Amino acid sequence: MTINKALLALALGFALAACSNQQQAENAAADAADAAADAATEATEAAGTATEATAQTAADEAAAAADAAADAAADAAAATTSEAADAAADTAENMEDAAQDAEDAAEEANP
Repeated sequence: MTINKALLALALGFALAACSNQQQAENAAADAADAAADAATEATEAAGTATEATAQTAADEAAAAADAAADAAADAAAATTSEAADAAADTAENMEDAAQDAEDAAEEANP
């Protein structure tokens, strides 16, 4: 019976880790989407200025990063191993960082 309990505890641990990675990836995707929306606002506000193209490029980059983060969150949810879920969550966080960097660039481009 103790071996069964140990295996059950191990399985529960893996399930909790997968849920944690999925939540981490979903949070990163949501933050990336927020950054992309903010970058789009900055680009709209920069319309008609000399930095319009720079702000729009940054907004486009933020939107692409947000899309990639959302894809990574879906990958984390569908992952069948903890390693795959970890990798997808890491990708989502990297894309969140990229979206936030692009948002910062759009803000800097907006006079």
